[in-house]
Amino acid sequence: MHVQVKELLLSTDEGNVIAVTRFFSQTNSTHAIIISSATGVVQQYYSKFATYCASKGLTVYSFDYSGIGQSNASIKAIKKHTGNLTSWGKQDQSAVVRLAKEENPNAKLTLITHSIGGQLVGFNTNHHLLDKIIMVASQTGYWKTFKGLHGLKMWLFWYVIAPLFTTLFGYFPAKKLGLFENLPKKMIYEWASWGKQKEYMMHFKNKHYHFDQIKLPILAWSFPKDTFAPKAAVDWLAKQYTNAQVTRIHYPSENKKQPGHFGFFKPPFKELLWKQNVNWILTNSLE
Repeated sequence: MHVQVKELLLSTDEGNVIAVTRFFSQTNSTHAIIISSATGVVQQYYSKFATYCASKGLTVYSFDYSGIGQSNASIKAIKKHTGNLTSWGKQDQSAVVRLAKEENPNAKLTLITHSIGGQLVGFNTNHHLLDKIIMVASQTGYWKTFKGLHGLKMWLFWYVIAPLFTTLFGYFPAKKLGLFENLPKKMIYEWASWGKQKEYMMHFKNKHYHFDQIKLPILAWSFPKDTFAPKAAVDWLAKQYTNAQVTRIHYPSENKKQPGHFGFFKPPFKELLWKQNVNWILTNSLE
């Protein structure tokens, strides 16, 4: 099927404008997907995966969180950005889910999250519009969950690097550090506060939590040698969705091709992972 791409601008309830891209190959799709990115990863990263899904007849939405990528991420704008990490779920992710439902009222909606996107689902006020969730390497960021050198790196990031550079620049200058996209000040401060706590975001008993209200089928993936989302960290997050129908899959370590934290969305995993997950969306089976 020929895939068409349309770029949109969407306003959230807080008044932020976020960039959304819709991939589609037919006008009356029975299934739609929303891709919720990892921290500081622009939506363009997911375009090949989105194109593949659209070629199979699904309508796909990707987006940049506010203050990231095409969503008003100039240095001047990001310094004035007032949103935090909670608002990325409560406002941004939620707004795109609402858009997908409005444009596809009769379609089944699946949210596919990468890394932090799976944490944000617990703040999504429109979770009731979803039919399924696929979480790809979505985890806790509590530093002690990470072993050895990786645990030390996480401690340094939460206690030293994130607060120091954010205070100096008025935003987190990730690009200058060769990491990922720059991050808004309130977002990075909230994220760092989570990473210092054993119960991560659950420590704060936020009034906006919806984790226990989500009762959908969830497919939660983890991968060997993923230093950003080790199995124990993915297990922890999956358990926070206490009333969901969670299926946990740890990718086989004996497979020669290993996706790590970012490979799931790359073309080499079209046959090994893309096909399986689209089939689960359509038929509830990974076969």
